[in-house]
Amino acid sequence: MADTLLDDVAGLLQETADRVVLPLFRHLGDADVTEKAPGELVTVADRRAEEMITDGLRRLRPGSIVVGEEAVADDPDLLRQVRSAGDVWLVDPIDGTANFAAGRCPFALMVSLITDGEPVGAWLLDPLAKTLATAYGGAGAYLDGRPLRLPAAPPAGALRGAAMTKFLPASTRRAVEAGGARIGELLPGQHCAGREYLDVLTGRQQFVLFWRTLPWDHGPGTLLVRAAGGVARRFDGTDYHPTGTDHGLLVAVNDQVWTEVHTALLATQQ
Repeated sequence: MADTLLDDVAGLLQETADRVVLPLFRHLGDADVTEKAPGELVTVADRRAEEMITDGLRRLRPGSIVVGEEAVADDPDLLRQVRSAGDVWLVDPIDGTANFAAGRCPFALMVSLITDGEPVGAWLLDPLAKTLATAYGGAGAYLDGRPLRLPAAPPAGALRGAAMTKFLPASTRRAVEAGGARIGELLPGQHCAGREYLDVLTGRQQFVLFWRTLPWDHGPGTLLVRAAGGVARRFDGTDYHPTGTDHGLLVAVNDQVWTEVHTALLATQQ
């Protein structure tokens, strides 16, 4: 049953990418892109993809709850359902919408499953790179169908990772930027959380730091990283959970890297 659901959700994301998302990439008209909030874009592709994914997930798990990014934008009260009993799906139909709307990569399709309050499944598809990461039921993480363990990190002081500094409080942003030189290479981010998580999973970077932690942005990636042997914690060291509402998240390939990065970037903020 687990293998069936793993494959079925992966197939749903791929079908949505093939039928809805990729045909509209670089083919959006002016009327196809709007602001759902100041500075927050949504496209017809986001809405159509979320509808298709939502319908598919409800067929796979009748009676389940789907909390999609665009549905919550239209009705913020839906976000409360993340804490519901039973099966709750989190859906980000196009993560990296600003990139998608501008005709550039990366962007991703993401789904995660919470059952009775516990994250149990994650699916993350980069359709342009043709990369799919999955995890379900405590059986570990998989990348394109192959078992995945996070690669070893480089020596201390030679780390590579990204920090999303745009939304950080001013004092925290200054501390993060000043501390970057102490850990190695601090990247500005790619405006796509899904791609950041994939780059951690594949060893292109060893950590990533976020301020905003909406559940559909981080539910899939944090579960995948943990299933592959990594850690995902709030700035105060507590484990991240997609039902939480606090700001701040540091993800790393292992506990040692998390501690080193936290010390360099955030120690003065605690």
